[in-house]
Amino acid sequence: MSEQAATTGAAALELSAFLRRRREQIAQRWADAPLFRTVFTVSRDEAVEAGKAVVDALADVAADGRLDSITAPGFAAVREQLGRMAASRTRSGSAPAQIAEEVAGLRAPVGELLRGEFEDPAAAPAQECALALAVLMGSLRLVVMETALSAGEELIERQRQQLLEVATPVIKLWEGVVAVPLIGTLDSARSQVVMESLLEAIVDQRAEYAILDITGVPTVDSLVAQHLMKTVAAARLMGAECVVSGIRPAIAQTIVHLGIDLGSIVTRADLADALAYALGHLGIVVSPRAPAGVSLR
Repeated sequence: MSEQAATTGAAALELSAFLRRRREQIAQRWADAPLFRTVFTVSRDEAVEAGKAVVDALADVAADGRLDSITAPGFAAVREQLGRMAASRTRSGSAPAQIAEEVAGLRAPVGELLRGEFEDPAAAPAQECALALAVLMGSLRLVVMETALSAGEELIERQRQQLLEVATPVIKLWEGVVAVPLIGTLDSARSQVVMESLLEAIVDQRAEYAILDITGVPTVDSLVAQHLMKTVAAARLMGAECVVSGIRPAIAQTIVHLGIDLGSIVTRADLADALAYALGHLGIVVSPRAPAGVSLR
């Protein structure tokens, strides 16, 4: 082992011992830092306990000598907690750069306590420990940002899935008749949600007819047609007949131009026509409303 490596290792061990020794004081100071104060708003004691957990993790990483490794085992214990803290700050409107600065701000109170451990803060041992602390806090900053980005991606994915579900509601139009009014682009992910929602509705409502209304779909290409045909086929396997409505003239021309064969699918001009088709096959007769003053007898 080189002299420099030995010095670095000794500084890391000394830093670890310092963190364990001053655990309470560091956690108390961190509890007033923006990163902790704005997350743990109910109880300051909760913020202190969270700070202690982070200090313990840093002490473990330092003892292991892997000051610059974000994959060090010591970080595993607090990675989830740091992720929750960063996600909470993100939801409150903090940008990633601001969160990074808040994590960087945790170094100052620790450095102040560390300097107090040495009679001469300018001496080599003190400087080595200060350098080790800087590297360790830099790693903590990277861990927080990594967990924040991961939590942000998971949140975005959940919100995307929720939007897909909200954008594809299944409506019960009549006993035995359900409909899905589609609005916007129909891609593979959304088509899967449409299919799953429709099949669940067919089972729950014991529907015999399912209407896919594409009035709000701007364009129909071969991919969209393929998705529609798969949904129709899946509905048939569940015992329901699918009717596609809302095929506008421009879309009809596009379908013909692309050579897409929808001959096996029942189509109607609009949702009203599709509903009338379904009700007619269910044996339900809907009479037109009589004009005012006219009695139907």
